Amino acid sequence: MSHLELMSGCKKRKRGEKMFRFKTFGENGYPIEFNGSFRENVKELLEFGYCESSICSGIPSWSFQLEVSCQPPFHILLFVIEEPIDASIDQHCKHCLYVGWGHHLICNKKYHFVLPSKDTVIAILNCQGKFDGAISMKGKLNIVELQGHMMHGVFHSNGFAHLLCVNGMEAGSNLAGRQIMEFWDRLCTGLRARKVSLTDISQKRSMELRLLYGIAYGEPWFGQWSYKFERGSFGVTGPIYHKAIQTIQSMPLCLLLHYLTNTNHDLSGIMSRYQTLSDFSLATLGDLFHFMFELKSRLPEETCIESYSTGIAMEPTCRWSPKRIEMATRVIVEALKRADFRWVSRQEVRDAARAYIGDTGLLDFVLKSLGNRIVGNYLVRRSLNPVTKVLEYCLEDVSNVFPAQESLSTNNSKLKGRYKITKSQVMKDMYYFYKYILKDQKNTLNLGIFTAIQAAARVILDTKFLAKDYHIELPSRVELGLGEKLKLYCTIVLRNSIEASDEGIINKTMPPFECITLKANATFDELKQEVERNFSELYWGLRGFVSESMLNLNAAGTDLVFGLVDVGQKIILEGSTSERGMISELICESGLNSRTIDCPCGTKDDDGERMVSCDICEVWQHTRCVRIPNHQEIPHIFLCRRCEHEIIISPSLP
Repeated sequence: MSHLELMSGCKKRKRGEKMFRFKTFGENGYPIEFNGSFRENVKELLEFGYCESSICSGIPSWSFQLEVSCQPPFHILLFVIEEPIDASIDQHCKHCLYVGWGHHLICNKKYHFVLPSKDTVIAILNCQGKFDGAISMKGKLNIVELQGHMMHGVFHSNGFAHLLCVNGMEAGSNLAGRQIMEFWDRLCTGLRARKVSLTDISQKRSMELRLLYGIAYGEPWFGQWSYKFERGSFGVTGPIYHKAIQTIQSMPLCLLLHYLTNTNHDLSGIMSRYQTLSDFSLATLGDLFHFMFELKSRLPEETCIESYSTGIAMEPTCRWSPKRIEMATRVIVEALKRADFRWVSRQEVRDAARAYIGDTGLLDFVLKSLGNRIVGNYLVRRSLNPVTKVLEYCLEDVSNVFPAQESLSTNNSKLKGRYKITKSQVMKDMYYFYKYILKDQKNTLNLGIFTAIQAAARVILDTKFLAKDYHIELPSRVELGLGEKLKLYCTIVLRNSIEASDEGIINKTMPPFECITLKANATFDELKQEVERNFSELYWGLRGFVSESMLNLNAAGTDLVFGLVDVGQKIILEGSTSERGMISELICESGLNSRTIDCPCGTKDDDGERMVSCDICEVWQHTRCVRIPNHQEIPHIFLCRRCEHEIIISPSLP
């Protein structure tokens, strides 16, 4: 049952209420032109929404009906909830704090954009008539606080935003995660969001996608929509993260195979399976995962595809007949069989085959062509020995790996072996690699290569905070708008937040520039009034802001703005707030954070990970960094290493 059908029982809904197309909602002109700032665009958009009185009692809310498809009919609802700061459970945004935006000023409003799950819509219908008090912004049944939405994003009124959740089909949604992300990206682009963050904890069959996609594509799954590294946990920086990606991507498969041959035959067999499927040599771990993802994307949902071993490619200009090539191939395979499935150097194989084949050119051609090819029930593997740097060959019996395989012949296509593979099989194989190479290495040899993989994987998994900058370009020149309106870009600084340094003025609480529209004959006094109005409407801590002077422009209040402002110049106004008792630190998202964080990993700010405080110096550190497992409770008494060391070396009391 669609959300629209579920909501059809609501008598307060307008008959014939306007419906929007899901696939184009948010594009320019649909339903609005999106020409202004975020604050202006969202106000104009909400004029097209249906006012909801029963979602959050006392909180302005709207809904939009979105048509996903006509045949079969499938509709969903988009809820938009305008949350004033006075109604918030917590005035400070923890998402801003964790992603590194704690210096941002607190906005007066947040806008929640929610694609609810079917269960949420049913809960709303069941609670109709009982919402008063039960589903207020500070109540437990508040839709903003509910979990399991298909999508939940929140915008601060200055255009900064956080994507809180995306739940695709694997989580029970009727929409794929890709469809939801494309919808969200259209919204952010249309509304003119400034910068959007998200916490990447997405999984696929219990596998962390940021690790899998990092190896396969060099970026997380959300990188398809230009989300990039913003902040790492446990002291991970951008260069460390990108180095970890590069390290694990470029890990040679021949090196892995060399060490895994005697310890895990399944892994080597799976690698061989995808090598034979690929038209190109899979040289690194990144090549392997990239090919598996690309192959999976091309496979049908339920059916299989058939893939054939190509044997040795026969060029029309080849100077040897198929019969001679087949004979040389069989001689080489028999020589490798006598090696009892051990790795043999190319020269050894060539010397053994010369007893039967006198044409060395033919032998060289076949040896070059046989690498990672199936012949009969065997895979002829070729690898560069990482120690001796010599090419080696080995036979591998693949009759058990490919049970549907028939005997092969290099010159008879009807007898070529085939096997079938499904999306499910690809995911199963990927999970096997994930478990035994990337995650669980307890049963592998304690060698440098596996230690490097584990360390790189840990760094990638510790990078969860991503962000996309929507690059709102300020115009390079002063514009005269319609009706002779002058558009300027201004920001403010608080007098008590300015610090002087050798590099100039440092301001801790300077918000982004805002577009201020004035008459062409406006004075600087009128500009100050307009700036005061705009910034007091935007920010909670600037409600009583009074502009006193301009930092980067010398002008009298009665001077005309248009006569003194240079092309492309931005204006910074200095002032103070008249609100009594307003503490400057409290007007920022980080709040009055008195905690001192100094972890061995290098972290100096709260990154949202579990921490413990030293009972002597009161410094906070990650529990993981001080070796307190997540499943273990934090001890009642904890001493950091520094305090513990000082106690040990301090002289005992008499």
